[in-house]
Amino acid sequence: GKFSKSRGVGVFGDMAKDTGIPADIWRFYLLYVRPEGQDSAFSWSDLMLKNNSELLNNLGNFINRAGMFVCKFFGGTVPNMVLTLDDKRLLARVTLELRQYHQLLEKVRWVAETPGLEQGW
Repeated sequence: GKFSKSRGVGVFGDMAKDTGIPADIWRFYLLYVRPEGQDSAFSWSDLMLKNNSELLNNLGNFINRAGMFVCKFFGGTVPNMVLTLDDKRLLARVTLELRQYHQLLEKVRWVAETPGLEQGW
């Protein structure tokens, strides 16, 4: 159901830690169900479903295919990469975008943690 810190409804940091579920699985799930403008609901069955179908099946399939590709075409060894000027430009652009993304995330966190600002005061 809907989390409520004041009513003690939800899975909070200490409770999540006590489940033994690795932090990366929690991170994946929380980012996956992150609402865009409304509250989201949590259920243990949905956590299990998303972990099994999205994370394990899809990511596992991707890793397996990539490994098979490397074995089939490169003798099981990833060859050294020679970056072209275009590759370097793309990496520089991606790095810039990631830095801006992180700055915006930090700004959102600061606003959320500052009393009154989340309501536009």
